[in-house]
Amino acid sequence: MDKLIPTVNKLQDVFNTVGQDEIDLPQIVVVGSQSSGKSSVLENLVGRDFLPRGSGIVTRRPLVLQLVNVPRGSDGSGEPRAQFLHLPNQVFTDMSEVRREIERETERLAGGNKGIVKAPIHLRITSPDVLSLTLVDLPGITKIPVGDQPTDIEAQTRSLVYEYITKPNSIIVAISPANVDIVNSESLKIAREVDPKGTRTVGVITKIDLMDRGTNSLEILTGRVYPLRLGFVGVVNRSQEDTQANKPISDALREEAEFFSEHPIYRTVQQHCGTQTLARVLNQLLLQHIRDNLPAIKTKINALISQTEHELLSYGRMSGDGDLVSKSSRLLKMLTLFANEFSSSIDGSAAEMSTSELCGGARLYYIFNDIFASGLDSVNPTASLTNTDIRTAIRNSSGPRASLFVPEIAFQLLVKPQIKSLEPPAQRCVQLAYEELMKVGLSCGSEMRRYPQLHAKVMQVVSDLLRERVGPTSQYVESMIAIERAYINTNHPDFIGGPGAIADLQQKLDRRRKDAARLRVREIRLATRSSDEAVGAQFEESEVDPSEVDDIVDARSRVKVNGMAEEPRAASGTLRRPGSGSPLGSGTSSNQGKFFNSFFGNGRRDLPDESRPNHSVIPVPNRLSHISGDGTSLDDESAALSAQLSADLTVSEQRDEMETSLIRSLITSYFQIVRKSIQDLVPKAVMHLLVNEVCDNMQNRLVEELYKEPLLEELLREDPTLVAERDQCKAMLDVYKKAFAIINEAM
Repeated sequence: MDKLIPTVNKLQDVFNTVGQDEIDLPQIVVVGSQSSGKSSVLENLVGRDFLPRGSGIVTRRPLVLQLVNVPRGSDGSGEPRAQFLHLPNQVFTDMSEVRREIERETERLAGGNKGIVKAPIHLRITSPDVLSLTLVDLPGITKIPVGDQPTDIEAQTRSLVYEYITKPNSIIVAISPANVDIVNSESLKIAREVDPKGTRTVGVITKIDLMDRGTNSLEILTGRVYPLRLGFVGVVNRSQEDTQANKPISDALREEAEFFSEHPIYRTVQQHCGTQTLARVLNQLLLQHIRDNLPAIKTKINALISQTEHELLSYGRMSGDGDLVSKSSRLLKMLTLFANEFSSSIDGSAAEMSTSELCGGARLYYIFNDIFASGLDSVNPTASLTNTDIRTAIRNSSGPRASLFVPEIAFQLLVKPQIKSLEPPAQRCVQLAYEELMKVGLSCGSEMRRYPQLHAKVMQVVSDLLRERVGPTSQYVESMIAIERAYINTNHPDFIGGPGAIADLQQKLDRRRKDAARLRVREIRLATRSSDEAVGAQFEESEVDPSEVDDIVDARSRVKVNGMAEEPRAASGTLRRPGSGSPLGSGTSSNQGKFFNSFFGNGRRDLPDESRPNHSVIPVPNRLSHISGDGTSLDDESAALSAQLSADLTVSEQRDEMETSLIRSLITSYFQIVRKSIQDLVPKAVMHLLVNEVCDNMQNRLVEELYKEPLLEELLREDPTLVAERDQCKAMLDVYKKAFAIINEAM
């Protein structure tokens, strides 16, 4: 038991050398408001005057006071000896010098503006007249700043007090003057906030001799007013007059003992009174507290040793000077490890991979199949082409002659710029792959980060190698687009071709005419029903029979012109040009298989009105047929309207519309072929010319550029900051091991 408090003192000294505060050591914290008598209590415990005195806040830095009991000398002398942690080689025997050193050390950090700082002053006093204790004297709590005190002095002091008393291993000594009502005690209020059950709080009632006549602190000392599990102790302080007169503390302690023994009230509770009682209570509490918490402290120190050893390993082994061979071997090993780690990141076989984002090869896959594919899909091949652009290209490619069919040159002129629009997404794919490879390089080589020069040189080599390969890759992608534009292969098996485009266009036109006819018939029926409700009641509301409309539209091919009948179409689904006997898109055409070989005209864009066929409608039998008010069949009127839909456009306009639609269909078909080819070839080119080339040549380039004897010293020079951090970590490890050995000796 006698070794417990010295053990904690040794631990405090060991930890304070490196500023370690992770271990919560058992200690006694003295808390009280300003001028509550804290300093007098501490001086009574030591038996000497050694603390600064004055008005306002005198204690502006925490004072960690270690009281160590030592046996008297052989000559019977027992003068106290003091030693500061910041002056380890200087021993003070004059307590006035101790006071002045406390003032100097306070001024050094806190300055002269009455502000406070958190850095503690460590003082050890050895004497045969003290019980072994470890106490922390904190600045007094004040409410209102006076003089040159900071305006936030209350917040500063409270923050500092809470920092110490919130630690579970701290025993709180709450100082309260007896001449102030206990319910107004600031120290007890703060102690209750962190120790609501009062299991680690000791109450000290000072200035008992200054209470008004007829009053006493008996109820408080016995715990009837404010119960504390550790109880209250009453003490008598020296007055300000005694302090100024340098009255010896030994005389004050003798007078205190006489006061309590002769007082009619307090002599019945002397076990709760006196400085000697307070010292004995605090000593017993501290010993018990240390004994209860020492096993947990040992366990925590053991865990910190393991944690610090792991952290020290993360900084790497100390390089030292070493010989040339060992440095060369270390450099070659790191370069090889970097190249292997780079390749593994691309292949997906790296030992450590991110789980929060895609990286390396997975990121390249995402670039190829998501970003690049989406970029290609967003390109519309005909969005920038207007009908005027297409007609102008057709006419320019015909020269001074009228075209008998849509020229192939016009198609090529229009499709090549659209193929060129695939180049920006392809080049963007190359650039994204280059950026990802740079990120992979930055994430590799964790060991060589200890050497800033080496890491910088390696990244420079990687950057140069990537730039060398990204140029040819970009040029190859550009050549791929140029190759696709150089030759337009209209015989590609996936190309729709002229006949296919015309058949598709014919279906669209027929569908459009039928939809328009349905709309007209519905409008006529609604109009007829409103004029003739009786007749209109026979129709179903807003309903058109699709077969009826088809009959109306097909009636166009069986009309009479001035008493002459136009011959019916040669085959269903074919299109005739007015004045021509050859059906367009006919499977029997002798020119089948040539580009646009089925799209012929007679070279006459506009026919005179008298030569243009006039259509009259042949009545089509229908189950819904009825006679309108003027004796005309309603179906006959519908058929006439359907025929008028085609007659609204001139022959020239019909041909222009047909040609532009045909060109758009052909451009879209061929563009999709080229886009599919580019989407397949660009990722392959990037992998072959950029990714694989960089991975294959990485190690050779690094060795060639950096594995040189003149560069060894420069490249293997460690980062000074990292060296300092490693040294600090090693010092902490030594401290923890020393503390562990101290606890083992005590236990």
